[in-house]
Amino acid sequence: MKKILSVNAGSSSLKFKIFAMPAETVIASGKFERIGIEHPLVEIKYGDGQKFSEEAKVKNHSEAVQILLDKLLDLKIIASYDEISGVGHRVVAGGEFFKESVVVDTNNERLIEKTFELAPLHNPANLMGIRAFKQALPHAVAVAVFDTAFHQTMPEENYLYAVPYKWYENYSVRRYGAHGTSHRYVASVAADMLGRPLEDLKLISCHLGAGASICAIKDGKSFNTSMGFTPLAGVTMATRSGDVDFSAVAYMMRKLKVKNVSQMVETLNHESGMLGISGKYSDSRDILEAAEAGDHRAYLANEIFERSVIDYIGQYTFEMGGVDGIIFTAGIGENSQETRESIVKKLAFLGINLDKVNNQTRGKNTFISTPDSKVKVMRIMTDEELLIARDTFNLAK
Repeated sequence: MKKILSVNAGSSSLKFKIFAMPAETVIASGKFERIGIEHPLVEIKYGDGQKFSEEAKVKNHSEAVQILLDKLLDLKIIASYDEISGVGHRVVAGGEFFKESVVVDTNNERLIEKTFELAPLHNPANLMGIRAFKQALPHAVAVAVFDTAFHQTMPEENYLYAVPYKWYENYSVRRYGAHGTSHRYVASVAADMLGRPLEDLKLISCHLGAGASICAIKDGKSFNTSMGFTPLAGVTMATRSGDVDFSAVAYMMRKLKVKNVSQMVETLNHESGMLGISGKYSDSRDILEAAEAGDHRAYLANEIFERSVIDYIGQYTFEMGGVDGIIFTAGIGENSQETRESIVKKLAFLGINLDKVNNQTRGKNTFISTPDSKVKVMRIMTDEELLIARDTFNLAK
C-alpha cells in the first residue's frame, strides 16, 4: 500500500486528500484557509468521522505544509513522513508544454513558471505548493496534473482563434480550456455506467459550478470545450461573463472612461455573469430562490445561464455528429435538481425524457434520463483529487 497526497494550492489556501493506493481509500482530507491572512484556519477530517480544527499562525505555504505534516503525525494518520510516496498537485494551466501529467523536475518547474501569464491567479500558487512539499518531502515523487492537458487533443480548427496567425505562432494565443481533470474523470465513469468503451462514445460533459465549462468528448478525447485562452470565456457563470463581443467591452471602456484593460477584465471576471444580471446574487441557489419569489432579474440570470449551456450542448452534438451521453457534474450539476430538470426538458428534441425520481437523488452517480431515452443523461460526482492520486501513483511506481 502506498499513501498519496493530492494537493490543490490556492493563493491563500491549501486543500488536500490522502489516499491509500491502489485501493483508492481516502485516509484523510482537509484544508488550510486564509494563509498569510488574519485568523488562518486548518481543518483535517480523518478516521471514523473524526475532525481536527484550529486557528494556526500560518504565514506562507511552506509553513502550512510543515504544520500539515506535523498534524498528520500527531493525529497518527501517518507514522512517518516516509509513508507518503507521492504528492500530486493540481496545476491549472499547462500551456502547450504539457499534454499529460508529469513528474516535476527542475526543468518542468521552469516550464510551469512560463505559464504564469495564462493563469496568474492560480499557477504561481500551484508552483508554490509544489516547491513547499518538495522541500518538506524530498523523498516523495512530485507530480503535476494539469487542468488544460486533457484539451490538448482538440483539433486545430477547434482551438485556434480567427485572429492573425502570428498571435498563435509568437505568443501561443489559442483555446486552452479548463476543468480537464474533472471532464476526464467523469467521462471514464460515464463509460462504465454505459457499459461501453470510452473510445466508442460521444459524450458532452457539463461541469457546472461557480466556474463552468462544457466539453465535447469524442473517441475518449477532448474534441472541443467552452472555456478559451482563460477561464473567462464560454457559458455564463457565477461572476464571469462567458462569451461577450469585445467591441461591447471597448464601447464601455469609452463610455466609462476606463483606460486600463485589466480593470475591464476584472469586471468581466468578478462583477458579471449571474451576479451582473441579477444585481444581487452569484450563488445558483440564491438565484433560483429569488426567481421563484418573482425576482425578474434573478429569473433572467438563471435563464441566460441555462440557455448558454444548451447552446454549447447543441453545438457539440452537431460537431460530433450525435451524442451518446450527457453528463452533469460539479457543484450545480451534481446538486441542483431544478437546474438539471430545466435543462433536460429543453433538450427533449434529442429524444431525452427526465426520470424525476432519479433526478431527486443526491450523493451518488445515477442516470436521470428514462431507459427509453435516445440520449442517456447522467449525474456523476466528480473526483479530481482521486484522478490526481491515480496519475501520481502510476508515475511514482
